[in-house]
Amino acid sequence: MERNMEAVRELLEAARHLDEKGILNAIEGNVSLRRDGLIYVTPSGKNKAFLTEDMIAVVDEDGNQLYGSCRPSSELKLHLQVYRTRREVGGVVHAHPTCLAAHAVCGLPIRTKAYAELLTVYGSFEVAPYGRPGTDDIWKGIGPLLEKSSVILLENHGALAVGPDVRQAMNHMEAAEAIARVLVTARLLGKEKELPEEECEALLSIQKENQRNLIS
Repeated sequence: MERNMEAVRELLEAARHLDEKGILNAIEGNVSLRRDGLIYVTPSGKNKAFLTEDMIAVVDEDGNQLYGSCRPSSELKLHLQVYRTRREVGGVVHAHPTCLAAHAVCGLPIRTKAYAELLTVYGSFEVAPYGRPGTDDIWKGIGPLLEKSSVILLENHGALAVGPDVRQAMNHMEAAEAIARVLVTARLLGKEKELPEEECEALLSIQKENQRNLIS
């Protein structure tokens, strides 16, 4: 199978954007996309701001490397498992942005009755139980959570976002970190002003319907 250079460039664009936003850094985080039965993934141990086309690893759906001058991310198993579990997913971002990762390190889900955007778009950001990075164990508990939201936290680790393409996965991770920053700041300022219970229920109904449509 031939690699798709447009897919390579899309992946580079997403990785560089996330690096500029401080969501990826020199040693943490990885991005992938799926195109025509191949997985394109950022390499292990490389600064995302300086990746070149030849560095992008291309693997088949079993993880066998077909193209690329660098080894794929050490979290390749995590990406492959996402693609196997949700066939409609075309892009995955795993990262450690400050506020999302801080919640993950504390094992704290991100929930609120005060922020309509979180309730309507994601519902909440739940925490998957800890699994050792780079191993099959990291997948423990992730699958059921991904059925309910496109963004989840990985206990003592970081965050995971998925989408129909890599740009949407990128957008989910960026939006989730922005939401987390708002809530952390609000809690530093004082007590959140909660929305009425019936309004929270209405917003969550919208989120659940959107998620059902996404994975159907």
